[in-house]
Amino acid sequence: MFAPRITRLRPSLVREILAAAQSPGMISFAGGLPATETLYAPDWTQLQLSPQLLQYGPSEGEPQLRALVAERARHMGLDCSAEQVLILNGSQQGIDLVAKLWVSEGTRILCESPTYLAALQVFELFGADMQPGTGDAAGLLPAAVTAEQAEFAYLIPTFQNPTGLCYPAERRAALAAAFDQAGLPVFEDDPYRDLAFDGTPPAPLVAGLRAARWVYQGSFSKTLAPGLRLGYLIAHPDLLTPLTRLKQAADLHSNRLSQGIVTQVLATGALQAHLEHVLPVYRAKRDAMQAALQRELADEAEWECPAGGLFFWLRLRRPIDALALMQQGLAQGLAVMPGQPFYAQTSAPAALRLNFSHSSLAQIEAGVATLARLIRQAPALAV
Repeated sequence: MFAPRITRLRPSLVREILAAAQSPGMISFAGGLPATETLYAPDWTQLQLSPQLLQYGPSEGEPQLRALVAERARHMGLDCSAEQVLILNGSQQGIDLVAKLWVSEGTRILCESPTYLAALQVFELFGADMQPGTGDAAGLLPAAVTAEQAEFAYLIPTFQNPTGLCYPAERRAALAAAFDQAGLPVFEDDPYRDLAFDGTPPAPLVAGLRAARWVYQGSFSKTLAPGLRLGYLIAHPDLLTPLTRLKQAADLHSNRLSQGIVTQVLATGALQAHLEHVLPVYRAKRDAMQAALQRELADEAEWECPAGGLFFWLRLRRPIDALALMQQGLAQGLAVMPGQPFYAQTSAPAALRLNFSHSSLAQIEAGVATLARLIRQAPALAV
């Protein structure tokens, strides 16, 4: 009745938790939701949208938007042209398109461990064999890059989901050299770059490539509003035609009304003004969670304070069943995300991903206190 690959389709635990987190009074650290008070609200009286946006449009995206995206990428350090830009219905679509382009049954993909759970969901659906590479505090190690081990790499070097890690410039350069030497294509996922609290992050890793093919993607969901469902990818010239044809086969083109809104935001400089509002809000929430964790959980977990993005990654000091902890938390009005779904392998260390952007400062204080109590009460697993 179904295609054989459907047996590999794993549910999205984070989406299921988000459904439970809608209950009144629930404190949620589970999803990656932007704060409601930071969502971009257009001034509808000033917004100038052409009626032509209600008609079918180009699969590649609106020309002015593509040019503006390319201009922003060049400012980041990525040399590209508007012709290399493909506008997406959210960056999740980029993962789907790249999977369709590169993944067959048994395709080996080098990835971080842990990594973005929805990317694992898509790649494994198409039959990928995920190959977690060895890393350290600066990110994936260049020694993990070999042509024999994998056929392309999927990385999130800037405020990684779920760990929050930002690769330093030196590691990015070393990895770019390793990818070039191995001839290994790179897919760089970069939705959190603009959410930098402690200085500008280094240029994209793929900006350092000289020989290997690459795809780079970003999103407006975290900076403006997820409901716009608008992202983009920029790709090596050899990849644009097949990616565009895959986009045509999927949905013809991305939402033109959203493209019109984002085009005006970028063209008028409103994005920077909006970020100047968003970043202090998120920085205050990041700092509040860091202080609460330090006060409540320093003896039970270890973590690094993220310099950007939306997440803390807690590595528990005892082998606790994080899935059972999640269920206990939901019963007591707290939603957290266990670490296991972020690993390609079946076994995973005890860890939790905590989102700080969506909760109020008071909810962060109360939620961390509840979490600390649950962790202390949890029995250690036999090892």
